[in-house]
Amino acid sequence: MSVKRKTWTEKLNDSKDLPKVVKIDGKMTRRWGEGTVVIPAPIEVNELMSMVPKGKVTTINEIRQALAKKHGATIGCPITTGIFAWVAANAAEEAKQKGASEGTPYWRTLKSGGTINEKYPGGAESQKRLLEAEGHSVVKKGKNQAVQGFESKLFNF
Repeated sequence: MSVKRKTWTEKLNDSKDLPKVVKIDGKMTRRWGEGTVVIPAPIEVNELMSMVPKGKVTTINEIRQALAKKHGATIGCPITTGIFAWVAANAAEEAKQKGASEGTPYWRTLKSGGTINEKYPGGAESQKRLLEAEGHSVVKKGKNQAVQGFESKLFNF
């Protein structure tokens, strides 16, 4: 018996019991400090990514801060926020392949430090090409690539 895999769009829309805010405790306090962490729903991450207009960029950290503020938490979970950005990117690409004209402009969401996300559809080169097509300069930063001067191009949620 074969198990039917969920599409990226199904994963994006499957919020399970999320979002939820939990107390930071145990081993997590060493990494994240005191307070609470919001574990967002995938669709919330997608909604924030969708707000970033052409000419602007955001980072996973900006999205985490916006989620924490929305839910009254100390921080947004870095792990699930990053995973859900990846799900959103793949769902957008999946929709595009099915003929959707407008989708989430996931290439405008960078990793911390303005770094390109090599795990997005098409890899780092694809994201670089999409960003350069919108007027951004992408430069080498160590072994990675980053948007030059990304701080001045950040979208404010």
